[in-house]
Amino acid sequence: MVRVHCLGVGLVGSYVAKRLIESGYSVYAYDIDLKRIEDIKNINKIKLIKTENPAKILLEHMKNDGDISISRDSEIVVNMLPGDIGHKSTDALCEFPLRIVDLSFSELTPESNAERALNSDATVLWDVGIAPGLSNMLLSEAVRKMGKLKKGVIRVGGNPSTQTGGWNYMAPFSPIDVIAEYTRPARVIRNSKAVTLPALSDRHIIEVPTKGEMEAFLTDGLRSVINSISAENLHEYTIRWPGHIQKFIDARENEEINEEFLTNAWKYDEKVKEFTWMEVEAESEIGEIMNWSVYDEGGKDGHSMARCTGLVTLGSIIEWIKDKDMLSSGVYAPEDLSTEVISRIIKFMKKSGIVIEGPEI
Repeated sequence: MVRVHCLGVGLVGSYVAKRLIESGYSVYAYDIDLKRIEDIKNINKIKLIKTENPAKILLEHMKNDGDISISRDSEIVVNMLPGDIGHKSTDALCEFPLRIVDLSFSELTPESNAERALNSDATVLWDVGIAPGLSNMLLSEAVRKMGKLKKGVIRVGGNPSTQTGGWNYMAPFSPIDVIAEYTRPARVIRNSKAVTLPALSDRHIIEVPTKGEMEAFLTDGLRSVINSISAENLHEYTIRWPGHIQKFIDARENEEINEEFLTNAWKYDEKVKEFTWMEVEAESEIGEIMNWSVYDEGGKDGHSMARCTGLVTLGSIIEWIKDKDMLSSGVYAPEDLSTEVISRIIKFMKKSGIVIEGPEI
């Protein structure tokens, strides 16, 4: 049986680990805080040490556990650690013959490890969340069907279902990663050229179905599709309740922005109802249109952002377990997956209750 090693079991990581256990897979969970999975039976829990590279602890555990061999045939590592910690972990893992699913969303992406992965017989599939992730898959299908795009636009956000006052926001991920999203310049495609624009620019009000007016602004979420998707124009916008991003800008100008401050201000409250919404628009050079929308308000198995992100990750893991040769050695983005695999991942998400509307794949 293939063993799945979950590095990081926060909001999304614990969801992925729980669903894998429920599906009968052998799961090892690694984190400095294991409280989200403490009641799960039949899961192997390994506590991380804050001062050490998590991948080092994982590899030591693999070497010392007689049931585990560091082999791409029998082990899959799912890196769900935040930012730089996640990037350093994938860096270390690329030295070994492993299948690695990287959900760390670090500013430093795994492409730089391509040669090392080939040399060690490692394979990395990165950014398999909702956006980036499912958004990449949908854009790639649009290009496969229609050819070069005149326009590709992604709008995505996870937010409280109603305005709660204050920030009108809870961070489902590390606040450090959200701050990075808000401060890193946005790379986009305009007139067939890659350009860099200020983060949070191009702010405008849009209408979100069932929610009304929300605010969209540019963020650096395109990542791999900057180079992989043939398009004249490509943009990604983050969606928040009106006033949220101005509050952030004001706090930054007043030098109030720091990790501790925003960790408290954006603390995730599991009692607050929330939703995740994404829209992917694609228009061909001759005016053909392919548009998709994704919507979820959570379910009995978890919160909407955990579901929308984690189910893409889960679908990718399950596909890879079923077909160990799905990807050869090297580094791959979600848009590199075949149409057949993407179709099954979308069906898997729909079966779990995610509402996905648009052209069938």
